Amino acid sequence: MSNGWRRSDLLFAAFGLAGLELVQAGEAPSSNAIKVDDSTFHCIRQMTPVRHFYVDNLRGNIAATLAAANDPKGAVYPEGSVVQLVPTEAMVKREKGFSPATGDWEFFELDVSKDGSKIRERGFAEVNNRFGNNCFACHAPAHEPWDFVCETGHGCAPLPINHTMTGALQRSDPRCGPEALQPGDTLALWKLKAMLLIRAASNWFRSFV
Repeated sequence: MSNGWRRSDLLFAAFGLAGLELVQAGEAPSSNAIKVDDSTFHCIRQMTPVRHFYVDNLRGNIAATLAAANDPKGAVYPEGSVVQLVPTEAMVKREKGFSPATGDWEFFELDVSKDGSKIRERGFAEVNNRFGNNCFACHAPAHEPWDFVCETGHGCAPLPINHTMTGALQRSDPRCGPEALQPGDTLALWKLKAMLLIRAASNWFRSFV
């Protein structure tokens, strides 16, 4: 990407979320703790696709995660569930009682490259994207019965990007090796870049007001 915008910049900046008061997470018993580190996150397309997003389960219970994701009435996701719409953002279902305010979901911002993933930021109600907007605020309206997972009709505010753009980001995940772009993906990525440049310019001008 030119003009100082890397592909990971596009991935990170895809979502502008509203702010939310911070909530302190609890401590999980160490014997039951789910290990989450840089190595947890890999090529998004190696996860299991569900409609427009991907899921996995760090406990190996992918069947239960899929059952929750596909329940038309909504369901609570099992421990270890991982949900990702784009490569640089993830939510992981932690141990029961770890963070009641967020439904035990932990949110992650990631740096991704051909060499793998680096956790840029992690936490519960306090995680913001690189523009300072809060992740949990977007998911809070989908509390019940969708267990904080946003999709169309779940009560979350519409995303500023469409499924063509999120699909293009998924298919250009640098951790997956060669890009698997489909017709229209290159244009979608350039449109996303233009949107972000306009937003950055607008923020710059507002800083002088």
